[in-house]
Amino acid sequence: MIVLVINCGSSSLKYKVFDMSRDAALADGVADRVAVGAGDKAILKHRPVGKPEYLAEEPMPDHTAAMGLVLEALVSPEHGVIDSLQEIAAVGHRVVHGAERFSESVMINSDVIDAIEECAELAPLHNPANLQGIRACTQSLPGVPQIAVFDTAFHQTMPEWAYLYGLPYEYYLDKGIRRYGFHGTSHRYVSMQAGEWLAEQRGIPVEQQRVVTCHLGNGSSMAAVKGGRSVDTTMGLTPLEGLLMGTRCGDLDPAIVPSLMEQMNVGAREVDRILNKNSGLLGISGVSSDMRDVKAAAEAGNPRAAAAIDVFCYRIIKYVGSYAAALGGVDALVFTAGIGENEPLVRERVCRNLAFLGLSIAPEANQSVDKTRAVSDISGRGASSSVLVIPTNEELTIARDTMEIVSKVAAS
Repeated sequence: MIVLVINCGSSSLKYKVFDMSRDAALADGVADRVAVGAGDKAILKHRPVGKPEYLAEEPMPDHTAAMGLVLEALVSPEHGVIDSLQEIAAVGHRVVHGAERFSESVMINSDVIDAIEECAELAPLHNPANLQGIRACTQSLPGVPQIAVFDTAFHQTMPEWAYLYGLPYEYYLDKGIRRYGFHGTSHRYVSMQAGEWLAEQRGIPVEQQRVVTCHLGNGSSMAAVKGGRSVDTTMGLTPLEGLLMGTRCGDLDPAIVPSLMEQMNVGAREVDRILNKNSGLLGISGVSSDMRDVKAAAEAGNPRAAAAIDVFCYRIIKYVGSYAAALGGVDALVFTAGIGENEPLVRERVCRNLAFLGLSIAPEANQSVDKTRAVSDISGRGASSSVLVIPTNEELTIARDTMEIVSKVAAS
């Protein structure tokens, strides 16, 4: 079965194609600068496995036009990976917010589209863009089944005490104000990989496992996973809550918001922009939102860059401690995503203060993680808990969900 995975942004369309008979990626790419303005040309970067990268600069006035160019690239004699569009058996879509409506992936129909539109109030920058991708596929691949995989779904197992805010309860009932969490597809994938590893290598049954997952990238979040189910996560109503991130502030005294509005004489929208776009690593360091640049600046003696790394790591340490308390211990601490997979300094700094939980790192293993391995154990000798580096694969998770749902429908 050939599955096309789509991750649609307001001005981009990312995709990956899988042959699910062998869980193998055939191609991936991105159309950038979609619908940015009349006369502007967008760029398609198409990366077929085993063939040279293909670049195309074409007008893409909307996502349907972008999808058309993507499909042309997939069947091209020169840089294509399939012979015909009829080979595409299904499309899986990343959808950011499913609120309480969706706790698992679903086949897309008119009711699901209506529900995604209703959830757009909670994710106004993401859900409308995700819907554009769904509609573009409906036009370009008529009759091909489409599946929605929600970022929030994995965290729908959180208990009430973990997702409620200390606000009037009516705000939750009437306005849906609660903690939802994000990066759920990534947390689900790496916690499942860690679960299989813990069962095989340490003999801990899945139902007894206590895993803390750290998805650390430009957007960062953590999850406490007990028996394979999310019981807490750092992001909340929006992706702003929790850890320090590339440009997001993370946890914040809410009184700061009206204080900034008053002192700077700006509205709520401007403060929201500052907290989401001008804060985090960028805001503290004054250098960059990219950990690599911040680390280089810190090594060159920039005190603000050093402070940004300190805050970034300290927030993670605090959450590991709180999640260890919530879980009753930790069997594995998992690092994933851009920073988690690639930055030994962050992993070492985080685990340096966690020996009391039985967590420690082997310096050599930490410095030489093999990204081709499904799971890399970098635990120190004699550690009672495991420290693992697991490359995330959200696209493969979406493709697997898509294949499973389509296969069930076909068999019924």
